Amino acid sequence: MKPINFFLEPQSVYQKQYEALRCYYIEKKSAKEVAKMFGYKHRGFTTIVSEFNAKLKNTTGENLFFKSVIKGRKPTREIDNARSMVIALRKQYHSVEEIKVILDSKDIMISEKSIYRIIRSEGFGRLPRRKKPVKQQLQRVTIKAEKSVVCKYNQTEKFKSSSAGTLCFLPLIKELGIDKIIEKSAYPETKSLSRLNSILSFIALKANSISRYSEDDLWCMDKGMGMFSGLNVLPKAAWFSSYSHRVTSDSNFRFLKELHQIWQSNNLLGDTCNLDFTTIPYWGEGSHLENNWSGKRNKVLSSMLAVLAHDPDSGIIDYGNANVKHESESDTVIEFLDFYKANSKNQNDLKYLIFDSKFTNYQNLNKLNKQGICFLTIRRRGKKILEQINQINKKQWKTIRVPSSANKKRTLKVYDHKTKLKGYDGEVREIYITGNGKIKPAIIILNDFNLRTEQVVHKYAKRWLVEKVISEQISFFHLNSVSSSIVVKVDFDLTMSILTHNLYRIFAMKTERYTGYTAKSTFEKILFNSADITVNDEEIIVYLKKKRSLPILLEIMEEYKEQKIPWLNNKKISFRGASYS
Repeated sequence: MKPINFFLEPQSVYQKQYEALRCYYIEKKSAKEVAKMFGYKHRGFTTIVSEFNAKLKNTTGENLFFKSVIKGRKPTREIDNARSMVIALRKQYHSVEEIKVILDSKDIMISEKSIYRIIRSEGFGRLPRRKKPVKQQLQRVTIKAEKSVVCKYNQTEKFKSSSAGTLCFLPLIKELGIDKIIEKSAYPETKSLSRLNSILSFIALKANSISRYSEDDLWCMDKGMGMFSGLNVLPKAAWFSSYSHRVTSDSNFRFLKELHQIWQSNNLLGDTCNLDFTTIPYWGEGSHLENNWSGKRNKVLSSMLAVLAHDPDSGIIDYGNANVKHESESDTVIEFLDFYKANSKNQNDLKYLIFDSKFTNYQNLNKLNKQGICFLTIRRRGKKILEQINQINKKQWKTIRVPSSANKKRTLKVYDHKTKLKGYDGEVREIYITGNGKIKPAIIILNDFNLRTEQVVHKYAKRWLVEKVISEQISFFHLNSVSSSIVVKVDFDLTMSILTHNLYRIFAMKTERYTGYTAKSTFEKILFNSADITVNDEEIIVYLKKKRSLPILLEIMEEYKEQKIPWLNNKKISFRGASYS
């Protein structure tokens, strides 16, 4: 074809109309001439002219004959299929990263850049920076999650996880042998999920501070959280609830016994243990439950009373029980002692038990004394005791200095003497303490007559650490958010919280400068991170995004780079820094 014929004998319908209209308007030829030139009937060409004029009036500026060139890569079929899902998730205020996690769980592999382009093309604005609690209050994901199955990890794959930092606990669980005692435990299992898969699923939620197991939330779309348990994704909320109802109190107790031996064999338990009660409220009609005082709510609530045993030096919680009743409340200290001695190779490891004045009675203090256990507690201040204190000569008071916060020391006045208690054989040591900022003096009683007064005061001051631990159980592990009225189910939740708390404590102790971090601080400042995860034939590589504390985390995980994880197809798991933030 000659170049001139391309314009005079157009093959395309649109080109033919264009050339005909051009002759009519630009070259000023009549309608009959143009119709004859391009093979139209006169009436047919005038119709084309009328429709063209009508389109010009209604058009917003787009070209009627030529398509505009779209710059950049053409969208693939996978991107087009994901467009509606991306838009729906963005309308629920999910970030690009969160949308990527959800799409990966559905095996829709498109890049974050493609997701960003879809969002921009639809006119969505940039999301403000949000903290984790705000993210958890987002609308629930309406996309159906995949069914949880055991993942073989026998093929190469890549995916995104928004909760990849807690995967750092996997080598720690393997090193301590926690996976083995889970497999040997009396906890239930199903045909599809083993005990290990099930218990690690609960730990995954606890480690990420998930407050309530609500339906189809982002956590059951995250393949990284599923990897923690050896699954493709974590089970749905209904599974967690039904599993908890199958757990017995005996299985919790036996599991804590096995954990006790792990803590002791790794020298994580000292010679002192702090004991305290905490109230777990039930937000419903719990007529079968007893009323207990809740310090958090500052009132009496229908609730379950739980006890915790805490090591003040390592921060490990050794024992917990949510089935404490009023009638046996005072005997809890004896029950813990039986638990400790029944599971310890050396029964002389435990020397001191420290608790509040209302924790037990004087008769049980007598039993502790006969078993060779030193107790240290506060005595209630009665009217007669206060009168006795006021009658003591000022010269009989001794001034001591005890360690305080920020490497400072505090000056106190003490009166150390012996006294007798009702229901207690023999004498006890009683120390009055004043000058501590309180109007009424504190009264400490104990059965160790050799410990220096300064050491006694300092040792009891550490008892407030258990109060801090209980506060952490409420704030980070959401112990107050447990909605069940079934004591066994709450007891199981407490057991999972104890294990996860201890994992955080052991992890924090591996950092030189952050040993004193709480679980919440460790999670938010070190472990809370997203990553690109690559699974290959030999190992699983977790590329954590840039963060201020990332070098510390990578340094800790370097010692575990050769450790293989049995429930991840015996693959090694290594942690590296990504090149993006």
